[in-house]
Amino acid sequence: MQKVEITSIDTSRLPRLKPDEMRALLEKAKAGDEAARERFIYCNLRLVLSVVQRFSGRGEIADDLFQVGCIGLIKSVDGFDLSQDVRFSTYAVPMIAGEIRRHLRDYSPVRVPRSMRDTAYRAMQAKLSLTESLSREPTVGEIAKEIGLPEPDVVFALDAISDPVSLYDPVFKTEDDTLCVLDQICDPKDSEARRVDSIALREGISKLGERDQKILNLRYFACKTQVEVSKEIGISQAQVSRLEKSALKQLEKYVRL
Repeated sequence: MQKVEITSIDTSRLPRLKPDEMRALLEKAKAGDEAARERFIYCNLRLVLSVVQRFSGRGEIADDLFQVGCIGLIKSVDGFDLSQDVRFSTYAVPMIAGEIRRHLRDYSPVRVPRSMRDTAYRAMQAKLSLTESLSREPTVGEIAKEIGLPEPDVVFALDAISDPVSLYDPVFKTEDDTLCVLDQICDPKDSEARRVDSIALREGISKLGERDQKILNLRYFACKTQVEVSKEIGISQAQVSRLEKSALKQLEKYVRL
């Protein structure tokens, strides 16, 4: 395993136990054996690391998130029901992630009303409980019924505490092309300037060659990647890229892109 050091812990040296060994250790911990409890927590620190990695790139200190995640792991150990036919990791990962999300939410510059945070917290707790009892992820309707609130209120509360998305986060990616959130945002305003630009753009496209027009149509109206366009037209991806750039350069004469 690749060595990762976090909070002075070398994760490559963490012990790996078999499922029956993990269960035996957890049974001892549940029976009050503190040494077994500490060892069980230590052996499951990889779960925390795997969740922390999901939150990378947010400007947060990884060690801080790891420590918060450990709190979620400890809560998972205390709350796990051995009588249920659920793997510990299945129960623990959402708990760890929830603890980190609460930390990020509470220290986020975007403030969410306390009442809405409380609703979201109740919904997440109900989701964990229902996941355990149903052995599957519950629907929003089931969560709403469990906490006695209208379904729209639950959806709104969960959306309010969801992680923010960067305009430059990729929503589709291949080796040759990337589509970001920003690429899918359009301006609903239909101003006079936009109409004039639209007319100028159509005129500019009409003056392009047939192949250039087809490339732009496939790329920007059919939303196909350069690789897909190259296969459809029968040329290389590099040629598609070069022709696309050339066509866009020509269109700059008619409208500012």
